[in-house]
Amino acid sequence: MVRPLAFGSNPETLSTNAFQQVGETPVIAERARHEFDGVVARLERAGLQVVVAEDEQEPLKPDAVFPNNWLFLAHDGSAWLFPMLSARRRAERRMAVLDRLKECGFKVSRVVDLSHWEQQGLFLEGTGSMVLDHVHRVAYAALSPRTRHRPLMEFAALAGYHPHAFTALGPDGEPVYHTNVMMSLGPGFAVACLAAVAEQGERLTLRQSLEAAGRELIEIDAGQMAAFAGNLLAIWRDRGGPVIGLSTTALRSLTPAQVRALERHGEVAECAIPTIEAYGGGSLRCMLAEVFLPR
Repeated sequence: MVRPLAFGSNPETLSTNAFQQVGETPVIAERARHEFDGVVARLERAGLQVVVAEDEQEPLKPDAVFPNNWLFLAHDGSAWLFPMLSARRRAERRMAVLDRLKECGFKVSRVVDLSHWEQQGLFLEGTGSMVLDHVHRVAYAALSPRTRHRPLMEFAALAGYHPHAFTALGPDGEPVYHTNVMMSLGPGFAVACLAAVAEQGERLTLRQSLEAAGRELIEIDAGQMAAFAGNLLAIWRDRGGPVIGLSTTALRSLTPAQVRALERHGEVAECAIPTIEAYGGGSLRCMLAEVFLPR
C-alpha cells in the first residue's frame, strides 16, 4: 500500500471514470490519509502483514493510493510495471516502492516493464484492468480506454495467462473503466456484475468461465457495482484462512444473502473509505497491490 500525500481528484481521469467526483483540497488529502491509516490498522487486526510505502512530495501524485494499477508482484519474483493512461499517474512507477518490499524481506528477481505501450496510446492498468485467476491462469479484462487488447495480449503471452476479454458498461453507458470495479475472484467464489456485460454471448461465456472454475458465483446488480461491491479482494494470511476486504459502502449495498455467501469463503473485513471512493473513483481493492513475491 502507498500512503498518499497529495490525494485528490485527478482531472486527467475524470472523462473515463464515472465513479469519480471533482475535488482537490488539503482537507480532502488529510481525510484520505486518515482513511488510509484506518485501512492498514483494520487489515493488521485481521492478521495480515501490510507493507506501507510512503509517497513523495514531488511530483504531485493524486492517485498514488492506488498502486495496483501500475504494479503486479508475481510468484516468480517478477515485478510488472504497466502503461497508464494519465500522464500524472506515470510518476507513481517508483523503484522506491520495490526497495521498500526488499527491506521487508521480499525478493524481486526481475522487472518487466510494459510502459512502452504509452508511446502508442495503448494502456493496461495492472490488476485494475485485469482480474487474474492465478489458479487457472486466466486474465479477465473488460476492454476500455484504459484496458486495450494489444498490451493485454503481450502480458498474457509473457506471464502465461489466457486472455478473456469482453465489454462491460458502467452507469453512464460507457465502458467500465477498470475490470476490478465490476468483478473480483477469491478462493471458491466470484463476485460479478454480469448485467454490465451488454452482449449476450459475452455475458454467457463469462458466466460459464467463472462457474467452470468451480466458484460460487455471487451476482451483483448495477447499483451495487456503483457502490464498489465488485471492488473487493480476498487475501491469504498465515493463519485463519482468507480475509475478504471491502469498503463500508460496498458492504452496505449487499443483501444479507450476499454477505452470508461471502462469509462462507473468508472473514469479511470492512473499511470506511468514503473520501477515497468519492474523489479517487476507486475503492479498497484498488488500494491493495498483492505481494506474491518469494521471501
